[in-house]
Amino acid sequence: MRNLVQLEALSKKLESKTLRTEAPAQSIAPTRLLAREGINAEQLARDLKSFELETTFEDVFPAEATTVEEYLQQDDWQKEKRDFLQSLTRLSTLPRTNNAALRTGLSGPQQISSLTSSPHASAGPSSMAVIPLSNQLVLEKKAQVYGEVVRNFNEMRERGLPFKPATAFKAACDSLGHDTAGGKSVSMQKIWHLVQSLVSEVMVTSKNVSKKMSLLLGARRHLEWGHEKYILDASQSHPAQAALGGAVGNLQRVRAFLRIRLRDYGVLDFDAGDARRHPQVDTTWQQIYFCLRTGYYDEARNVAQSSRVAHHFAPQLAEWITNGGQVAPETATAAAEECEKMLRMGDRAGRIGYDKKKLLLEGWVPYTLDDLQVYLNKFEPSYYTKNGKDPLVYPYVLLLSIQLVPAIVFMSKETGEEGLNIDAVHIAIALVDHGVLSDVTTSGQRLGAMDGSAEAASMVRQYGAVFLRLGNLSLALEYFAQAGAAMGGGELSWVGRANPDQQRQRDLMLKQLLMEILLRDGGIHLLLGPRGVGEEGALQRFLVDRKVQQQFLLDAARQCQEAGLYDKSVEIHRRVGALAMALETVNKCLSDAICALAHGRLDGESRTAGLIHSGNEILETYKYSSGASLQERDHINEQQTVLRQLEAILHVHKLARAGLHIDALRETAKLSFLPLDPRVALSLDNVVDSDGTLRAMKTKIANFVANHMTRNCPQDLYEKVARSL
Repeated sequence: MRNLVQLEALSKKLESKTLRTEAPAQSIAPTRLLAREGINAEQLARDLKSFELETTFEDVFPAEATTVEEYLQQDDWQKEKRDFLQSLTRLSTLPRTNNAALRTGLSGPQQISSLTSSPHASAGPSSMAVIPLSNQLVLEKKAQVYGEVVRNFNEMRERGLPFKPATAFKAACDSLGHDTAGGKSVSMQKIWHLVQSLVSEVMVTSKNVSKKMSLLLGARRHLEWGHEKYILDASQSHPAQAALGGAVGNLQRVRAFLRIRLRDYGVLDFDAGDARRHPQVDTTWQQIYFCLRTGYYDEARNVAQSSRVAHHFAPQLAEWITNGGQVAPETATAAAEECEKMLRMGDRAGRIGYDKKKLLLEGWVPYTLDDLQVYLNKFEPSYYTKNGKDPLVYPYVLLLSIQLVPAIVFMSKETGEEGLNIDAVHIAIALVDHGVLSDVTTSGQRLGAMDGSAEAASMVRQYGAVFLRLGNLSLALEYFAQAGAAMGGGELSWVGRANPDQQRQRDLMLKQLLMEILLRDGGIHLLLGPRGVGEEGALQRFLVDRKVQQQFLLDAARQCQEAGLYDKSVEIHRRVGALAMALETVNKCLSDAICALAHGRLDGESRTAGLIHSGNEILETYKYSSGASLQERDHINEQQTVLRQLEAILHVHKLARAGLHIDALRETAKLSFLPLDPRVALSLDNVVDSDGTLRAMKTKIANFVANHMTRNCPQDLYEKVARSL
């Protein structure tokens, strides 16, 4: 065996000999052909050194193609070529400033900041013709359309109306207006169709089967849908060979496909006029097999019942169809014996896979879901994704094999330009809403691993936190609601049918997330509305009981006070009617603010003013409330007097700091508690100076007046001061 390097060396030696002997024209014809098509032969030779043959996705889920021609026709070679050329154009026209954001996806808040601030961020005029997204980046648009679905989703659940999340998310994905496959074998649209099938949004599954069986049936329906699409595409690509004519029945479609597939084997039995005069190919088992694989169960049963060679198989097939893919133990035993007999005999000549297709239908060794998962997990993710070139193949295989949590976790880590991490969050929302993540375990799952619903809730919570950091509290609230629902078991938690433990976990997470919103700027207004305890806010959507609401808000006020967010604490206390507690907080904060003011801190003045205003509002509300007694109202009047005096002192302080000393003296004279008015009974002369404090005060006032004698103070002020001193 020689490697490529050795072959290249030998080819160069042969080439040198050819050049010396002036080779005929046909020997260099391949090189001329490559040159005419614009291909550099030397570059091609260099590329072949690193050429690598890899096992493809079809090794696990085989495509029904037996020739190179069929393979190219199945995958639509012309379409792939156009997609490839378009991707090259897209790379050349995308603005360089967006490349980093596209690569990192939503790993940081800066990537979707324009979604919340300016939703029409331009991607540059040069890319307009290539990316039909109104010049918005793909990630921003995807986050936007999914976000709108989540809003509608929550509203419908709150109103108790039916909603199909996977179907809605798929429609949102389709609305992006571009082919996300890009020539790859699995697109996001295909993933969403699979999710639809898994959760039975495409076709309702019998309620008598387990969730795991329902998922398996959904995966099978998706594969049947894919194979139906494949045989229809094959017939459209080979209309003459398919000879479909005006027939549009399911069995006619399968037979048209077999005409293409078995075109080199002679006349097929369903096309032979006289079986005695013309040798024919028996396609009974092929028809049954492909009918079943495409989901045409009734047609498969009819073929078996009407065929002499498969008549004995018809009851077994009917049992399998009726029981949703399951048969009785005795039926399985009989099928296994038939398979062993066929394996001993081997495939007979001239039967064109006759026995092989029969062997596939009757089964042999039981093959469980765990067996499939173990086999698939032998290969690394890079094996399926071709080292990242086809990133959706691996999660597609995981979803097909009912490894749901590993699939969404893998996608959540893909922060590339396609934004698969955004898709992962919403796939998790759809799956957890149908309650299929908690009851389905994966082969080889670690002990102590996080529950599937908890994993989804964490993922959704982290995604919502991105919008919280960006200040989009409204959208963050919608995702936090979904995170809480995920902990509560999905749809059941919305209607109160979750078990007590799930409901407790849901309430616990929801309160924690609502608290995060409440502590943010604008959070009180969003949850409680412009006034009141929440009648006009969003809090009542999630905490219906008034007592639960009040306790939640009291806990929030306490947390605000512990975190030093006194303004929020006062506001929340005031909203819930805990005026005494609010006033207590104001008084404590006033003490701290006045201390800061005395030490010259810049924020001391503004804090004091704000607290005085809050205190006045609280006292005014408390004073005229129906529960206030006469004694309490007298106490409130005293408190209001104190706050008015503090407000006046603060005003004098502001004037003095601004250098307006004359105005400060005028305002000082108006202070009622200072003995500057001779008409007031209480004066300095009537106060006994027991410890010398009065003398010291008089001295300070005299010095103050003396220092400002040149400032043209009003004469009446001097007279007041003189009389008092």
